[in-house]
Amino acid sequence: MTATTGTTLVIGATGTTGSRGTALLTAAGHHVKAASRHASPVPGAEPVPGAQPVSFDWRAPDTHAAALDGVDRVYLVPPPGDPDPAAIMLPFLRQARTAGVRRAVLLSSSAVPEGGPAVGAVHRALPTLFDEWAVLRPSWFMQNFTGTHPHAVSMREEGVIRTAAGSGRVGFIDAGDIAAVAVHALTDAQAPDAGLLLTGPEALGYDSVAAIITEATGRPVVHRRLSYDEMRDRLTALMPPEFATMLAGMDRAIAEGAEDRVTDTVQRVTGRLPRTFRAFLEEEMRRNG
Repeated sequence: MTATTGTTLVIGATGTTGSRGTALLTAAGHHVKAASRHASPVPGAEPVPGAQPVSFDWRAPDTHAAALDGVDRVYLVPPPGDPDPAAIMLPFLRQARTAGVRRAVLLSSSAVPEGGPAVGAVHRALPTLFDEWAVLRPSWFMQNFTGTHPHAVSMREEGVIRTAAGSGRVGFIDAGDIAAVAVHALTDAQAPDAGLLLTGPEALGYDSVAAIITEATGRPVVHRRLSYDEMRDRLTALMPPEFATMLAGMDRAIAEGAEDRVTDTVQRVTGRLPRTFRAFLEEEMRRNG
């Protein structure tokens, strides 16, 4: 990694990838403005010494100018649960360019192509707004099986993972590997100027995930296969209907093979292999005793 001067604004700095990216940036000596609505990080993430906390809310434009002051690069985590993030994000990005931001790195998803729904519109616009840019398109997070994610809750309470993914496989990726790629994209002398499809080192079906969790923890976990309709209805009880429909549709796409792939992007960008799911679980068990 080539050291750079300047200041990085990390939006979502208390979140899953933002907290990890902030820690890596400050450890490498970069100046970071850690932007969030919240005063403390997500469970499992520690406060980051050396980062300058700033208040930021996507839906509160009066917080944007102060967050952008003195910033020349920005890590963008879209507003969660918003079906049309472009309506909120694009005015901010135009403001960022005017304020002197020259490099932007966007967190998107492997399931969302450039110009596609939701954050796909922001992906399409990013190269027109900034000379230096990258779009991270990670597969499903390994962290989906920890904390307060519905999979983690149902595993702990019932020993069950429910999906409509059938036998489809996913290249699950550790959020730490996503953060490591983000740091390179933000600070390397040459920006990627590309979309980066990120996966872990292996594609796993949910049956295999359940078996690995069972073996690693000693607690029986099974994968219960639901239909698309069953999954949509279950999720609707937990979140807005349009978001539930989108997530159930993503499971259906997995069942049809949409996420059955592995890329070498993490290794090419960071110089090291991404973490395996088994190694991730072992680290989680050590951390949590």
